[in-house]
Amino acid sequence: MSEPRIRQATQAPGSPRLQRRLGLFGAIMMGLGAMVGTGVFVSIGIAAGIAGPSAILAIVLAALVAICNGLGSAQLAASHPVSGGTYEYGYQYLNPWLGFTAGWMFLIAKSASAATAALGFAGYTLGALGLSQDYLVLLALAAVIALTLVALSGIHRSNVTNVVIVSVTLLSLLFFVMAGLSVTSGANFTPFFAPRADETGPLGALFHAAALMFVAYTGYGRIATLGEEVHEPKRTIPTAIILTMIVTMVLYIAVAAVGVGAAGAEGLSGAATGATSTQAAPLAVASRQFPIPFSPHILAIGAVTAMLGVLLNLILGLSRVLLAMGRRRDMPVIFERLDEAKTTPYWAVLAVGVVIGGLVLIGNVKTTWSFSAFTVLIYYALTNAAALRLPAEQRLYPPWVAGLGLLACLFLAFWVERQIWLTGLGLIAAGLLWHAVAKRRHDASSASRRSSG
Repeated sequence: MSEPRIRQATQAPGSPRLQRRLGLFGAIMMGLGAMVGTGVFVSIGIAAGIAGPSAILAIVLAALVAICNGLGSAQLAASHPVSGGTYEYGYQYLNPWLGFTAGWMFLIAKSASAATAALGFAGYTLGALGLSQDYLVLLALAAVIALTLVALSGIHRSNVTNVVIVSVTLLSLLFFVMAGLSVTSGANFTPFFAPRADETGPLGALFHAAALMFVAYTGYGRIATLGEEVHEPKRTIPTAIILTMIVTMVLYIAVAAVGVGAAGAEGLSGAATGATSTQAAPLAVASRQFPIPFSPHILAIGAVTAMLGVLLNLILGLSRVLLAMGRRRDMPVIFERLDEAKTTPYWAVLAVGVVIGGLVLIGNVKTTWSFSAFTVLIYYALTNAAALRLPAEQRLYPPWVAGLGLLACLFLAFWVERQIWLTGLGLIAAGLLWHAVAKRRHDASSASRRSSG
């Protein structure tokens, strides 16, 4: 079988390029900042409400799928180190329609996740300070504005801010695990498969929970979108993705085991349901069982910094995909513009901040998280499809890794609620319609310029 013909880049000639400012440590910290946040502080409680104690198994299952995807992303990013992630890989190795779909799914999914992170930050902060939840949306909007300004300052300052945030978050979660071991009870793990699992039965509940937990791992894609900004991308990106995945998987399993063991699945799920404005923190519920004074407050510090880290990384990642889409004219050309130092796509950052701020006004945590699960799984299915098209000399891992990731993503995507995936399919159709209109206008404009020349 012949190797696939690689499509040549169709970015506009002379498009400005970002400067390489990050090394391995910075890339790993960016990945951890995107992964250790909303997933560990919110989705574990949601998963426990769906699958009971077997949510721990769902975390492992989601991690295995994410590892396959991570390896696919690593070899794609190493062979094609530019901003844009799977949006660019789709164009390069598949076709423009699938490439656009990947970018469109990323923008939708991660914008919703960013709004969730902003609301989560506000909820944790107000709860820790004992203030009224009436200020939830206002504080969330303030966080979006502040971190949009940080992202506008350039990747170097953003990286320093991210390192501080991630360090505080990891210390808080290590405290949670160590302090919680003394109150973990084996009785809270039985029955392991909750008898009250949803209408699809215990196995369906497990897959549903795994689909939601998968979102918690997808921050590794943030590393791939740094393709233009890291030193030695062919070595740095794969190494950073693999190390970030290992650290996060171990941490999530430990936190989930302690959380369920200390508070039980009922306690965690009870904290993870309800409206955004009144939603409590699942891990804060478990930390109240700890014998150490002020445990919930210590955890709250980590939760607040984690949400800020996720929000910052999503603003950065979304703006880089919007930058790439602007270069290909799938989005307005203004989004490809960089600042004078060529470190920040400032119009893309501003647009992302505005969209996230708008979603903060209407977002609901559980619904938004489920919607993110479907759209992100479709996005990574396309990642694996692109990895399968890599020429043999550019592959770092066997083709079956990408094949397994592709099938697993498509399988899990449709275990979320039916109305969620139906809405997702509708948005894919709407995006492709926009793409067709934009392409026709661009082709007509190009033809007009050629004829006038």
